[in-house]
Amino acid sequence: MALVPCQVLRVAILLSYCSILCNYKAIEMPSHQTYGGSWKFLTFIDLVIQAVFFGICVLTDLSSLLTRGSGNQEQERQLKKLISLRDWMLAVLAFPVGVFVVAVFWIIYAYDREMIYPKLLDNFIPGWLNHGMHTTVLPFILIEMRTSHHAYPSRNSGLAAICTFSVGYILWERTQPQERILAQLMTQ
Repeated sequence: MALVPCQVLRVAILLSYCSILCNYKAIEMPSHQTYGGSWKFLTFIDLVIQAVFFGICVLTDLSSLLTRGSGNQEQERQLKKLISLRDWMLAVLAFPVGVFVVAVFWIIYAYDREMIYPKLLDNFIPGWLNHGMHTTVLPFILIEMRTSHHAYPSRNSGLAAICTFSVGYILWERTQPQERILAQLMTQ
């Protein structure tokens, strides 16, 4: 029942995401007190997705360690369901949303920092937290893909799920009229 290094790594990554989320939520930013709070930012949603995904990975590792060699058919069936959930979440949410957030953030940041991460935010968000939210996501998810075998869903079901997530996020963003009106008033 020895721990494998990739299992220890998943625990470390999960703790890292929990630390980033706790530190981010502890920041007193004006946008956290508005409609939707942190949930209006895709970066925050991605952090939650990554934390849940790595939580499922750790739970899967613990379950496999505890059920190994037990011979209990019900436990084996439940473990297979958990592994299927882990694989589905990686293919449909964790990888696509994580890569999108990292790529779009750093491309826009390189083009025009003020457009995506104004210098004003440096007063609220420390540099290490910014990198925790926008940089470490990609290496962590690539490490997970490299160290574990995953069974991916069919192309149609995967596309349907990520499209549903994307449309849901866009609709969620569209339901925040107070901030758009406030932004328009401030520019006049």
